[in-house]
Amino acid sequence: MKKLQILGTGCAKCRQLTANAQKAIEESGADYELEKITDINEIVKMGVMMTPGVAIDGELKSTGKLLSPADIKKLLV
Repeated sequence: MKKLQILGTGCAKCRQLTANAQKAIEESGADYELEKITDINEIVKMGVMMTPGVAIDGELKSTGKLLSPADIKKLLV
């Protein structure tokens, strides 16, 4: 199972991105586990300078943007 990782400390954008990611996973039927990374040291280590960030299996895909469920679904392909 692949991991869709949300990188953020828990701000409003981070929470909305998590909800959008959950919706994208459910709608696409993709086999992904949603993981939230809130440790600032881990977030910086992954290369995120502006939250929220999105990574798939540790590979950074987006940073500093609140992606819509449709945007996230494109990353799941």
